[in-house]
Order: sequence, then structure tokens, then C-alpha cells
Amino acid sequence: MRVLLIQPVSCNPLMDQVYLFEPLALEYLGAGLKLDSHEVLLHDARIEPDWETAFSTFQPDLVGLTGFTSQLNIISAMAARIKVLAPDTWVVVGGHHATVAPHDFNHPAIDLVVLGEGVFTLREIILAIQHESGFQQLKGLAIPCPDGMLFTEPRSYTDLNLLPLPDRSLTQAYRNRYFSEWFKPLASVRTSLGCTARCNFCALWQITGAKYLRRDPEKVVAELQTVAEPNIFFCDDESMCDVKRMDRLADLIQAAGIRKNYFLYGRVDTIVNHPELFEKWSKIGLSQVFVGMEDCSDARLSAMRKGTTVAQQEQAVLILKRLGIMMYASYMVNPDYSHEDFRALIAHVRRMGHNYATFTVMTPLPGTELYEQSKDRLLSHRPELFDMLHSLLPTRLPLQQFYQEMTVLYTKAVPLHRSLPPLLKFGLHGFLLRLRLFGRFLDKMKQAHLDY
Repeated sequence: MRVLLIQPVSCNPLMDQVYLFEPLALEYLGAGLKLDSHEVLLHDARIEPDWETAFSTFQPDLVGLTGFTSQLNIISAMAARIKVLAPDTWVVVGGHHATVAPHDFNHPAIDLVVLGEGVFTLREIILAIQHESGFQQLKGLAIPCPDGMLFTEPRSYTDLNLLPLPDRSLTQAYRNRYFSEWFKPLASVRTSLGCTARCNFCALWQITGAKYLRRDPEKVVAELQTVAEPNIFFCDDESMCDVKRMDRLADLIQAAGIRKNYFLYGRVDTIVNHPELFEKWSKIGLSQVFVGMEDCSDARLSAMRKGTTVAQQEQAVLILKRLGIMMYASYMVNPDYSHEDFRALIAHVRRMGHNYATFTVMTPLPGTELYEQSKDRLLSHRPELFDMLHSLLPTRLPLQQFYQEMTVLYTKAVPLHRSLPPLLKFGLHGFLLRLRLFGRFLDKMKQAHLDY
């Protein structure tokens, strides 16, 4: 069977110029399909928007689409267009939003919705199509129906060690386009799935049934040995919480003589409690850690069940600085912030001495406890606004003032003399491009109140 896997365009293409990660989930799906000798084409519409030409040329029997909440309307429109171009083509949707809110894809142009890991499910779907045996016996599916979505028996989350290695040959034409900030070219590698924390704004720990799923370190090393890119992003929900496993992985990477630059997610408390682990990783190439600081108030951190404190934040900053590892600090602005709260966050970020920090808006994403608690009072249900940059909860300040404060936060929190070292990593051309992008971003932020 001929299968076309499409990574849809982003709802905000401007952000694709800040970071663009390879479509790893589709590379996993493609690898699984090739085991059954299916012909697979992967099209990244973020890079080549004209997916229709690829569709018409390849003439697939089945199209697989994936995406986040903000891409819901994009995916539904693509599915509808596919059925116009070739009504007999099967359309299967999977990914994060399909897993947490499958009812949103109860659309006449969508044939099947995959919940959770799709490698084995998609192979079984194609087998059922070939044998005309129906789908009700398959696990982990939602079947669109005018009278309401039909669900098959749930599928337990797949043991990550049973998955094939992702087929990066499917993205060979795009590989030099994947990056995050100055990490370019960049490959993504998954070593785990899920998280041990229970933050109320995150759905990732719930998707895996509150389990932290791990790949054996030996399998991770085997994959790293096949990756050509010098920069690696461990795209785990949280990489370092299983300390013994990551200590073992560091030893194996060093023994194998693999030398890469690593970028991963790490929690404040993990850094504070296990500085020796980060020191070991710094010696084999760990150069940046994305740290969810979230807020500058212990009370708000406790309310979101973050499980960390401001005092621990201060310790984590000092530890990474001592080790020469850059902290990519991430904060979430509470829609209830007052003018004084914005000033307090700016003062906190300056006190932390960050070289690089980003600020999102606390967003009740589908699948989270925060969404269930607040879905009846959202300012909008437009999928495109679920982008972590628009407030979907009522703001204490008038919306225009809220976004003015967000703009000030981005321009004042990290002084220019601190941000210069990471900016210089881009080189002169990249530095100038970054400044232009930042200007365009600020312009959009100032006008965000008009998007509702």
C-alpha cells in the first residue's frame, strides 16, 4: 500500500523560524510501515507547503496526519481537501490532540483516529483494510460517526523498546532545515515518554497512564550511532528524572566514543538533587537544559503542583552556571497577573541572571486538569489560540494592557548584555535575522488582543 505521512503547516509559521524539530513521530510510523513492505512518503508541509502536488504525484492509498490542538482546523481542512481530490483515499489522524480530544476529529472526511502510540496501530489498520475485516477488533481507535464517535478497546501504551528505530531517510531532503535556535542541523531522539511530576497544566503524564516509560540505554546508543547530525535534542517529556538510567546512558555514550552537543529537558529539583549527573553529562556534550521555572511565587508554583520552589530555582541556576551548561529558562505568565506581578517577574528573572529566557501564557490545554477545571470560562475555543501565547483564561488586566505587559516582559527581563553571549552563537547573519524575528514577534504580541 502507498502511504503518505504529512506534517501539517503550523498555525503560527513565525515560530517555525525560531525552532523546527523533525517530525519524529512520522519517522517512527514510516519505519513500522516499511517493515510490512509498504511504500512510504513523508511530506513536511512546514517546509514545503504545497502538499497537494505531493499527494497528486504519489497517489497514496492512505494519508496519515498528525498535529497539536492549535492545528485542529488545519488538519480537518486537509482531510476535507483530500476527499475532494481522491474520495477513496483513507484518512487517518493521530498525534497529541487526537489522543487527548478525539471527539474533535469526528469529521466526515476523517476515517479513523488513532489514540496514543500509532506504530503498531497503523500497521494493523492497513492489514484490516487489505483483508476488509473492519476495525472494531483493533485496539486504540476512535471511529468517526454522525451519531457520535465510536471507540474500540483501549490500547496499552507500547513498550518503547519494541519500536523500530525512526526512519530518518524519509526526511533526508529536509534534514539540514531542522533546528532549535543555534543548534543546527538538529536531530531529535526520544529516550523516554511521560513524566514523574503531576503538574496540573500538563497532559503528558496522563497520556501514558501516569507511567514513566523508558528506553534501554543500549538502544538509545544504538540509535545515536546512526544519527549524522552533530546536535541532538532529547525530545523527552522529562529526560533526567530516572537518574540511574541517565547515568548509565552517559557511560555508554562515552564508551562508544560518540561526541554530540545535547539539549534536553530537566527539572529544577532534579538539577538540585543530582548535580553530579549534570556534571557527568557536561563532559560528554550537554550544552543546554530547558528548565520549566514557571513562576517566581512559591504559592503559585504550589497551586500548579509544580513540586519546586523559588529557592531551588536559585540553586539550579548556580549549578548549571558552574558546570558551563546554559539554562533555557521557561516561565508561564498567569492570566491573573497584575502590573505588580509583571514587575516582580521581571525582577526575579534579572536576579536569576539568565542569559536566555522565554515567556508563555499559562494555557488550559485539552487533556489537562487545568482544562477540566476552567473549560467553562474560556475566552475563546478557537484552536489557533491554544498556542501558549494567547490567554484563554480571563485576565485581571484588560487584554490590551496584558499584552503590553507581555511585550515589556520580553524586552526588559533579560538585559542586552546578558543575552549577547547566546545571540552571538548565531553568527552575524543569524544575529541580524534573530533581531528581525524578535521585532516581528513583538509586533504580533502588541496586537494579540485583536485576535479574539
